[in-house]
Amino acid sequence: MPKGSCLSITSTAAAELGRQAAFAGTSGLMHLDLVKDSCGEGWLHIRLRPGQLTGVPVARTDGVTLYAPADQVAFLQGLSLNYYGDLSGGGFLISSPEGFESCACGAGFRTLKEKRN
Repeated sequence: MPKGSCLSITSTAAAELGRQAAFAGTSGLMHLDLVKDSCGEGWLHIRLRPGQLTGVPVARTDGVTLYAPADQVAFLQGLSLNYYGDLSGGGFLISSPEGFESCACGAGFRTLKEKRN
């Protein structure tokens, strides 16, 4: 794993990742990759799937290791993955530091530099 996790995972997100991994039979292993333009205008969106698939570990917490493609690690630097749940459902949200902008849906982000281009 890179020195210091490049992505932080909240305890609620870790619990949901662990639940999904266990349900899929890949206890403690989840994979994250970024998909471009789900909302248009250059947004990157997270896609989470159970298992290691390919890639490198980018975060580890509460018994869950999250893997991502090596060429996407730079995009994840400094981001935080959270999970919310209520009676109508739930979902993962990305929180971003300065220099990033979050999509209104909460699952997408882009750098402010990309927005200007």
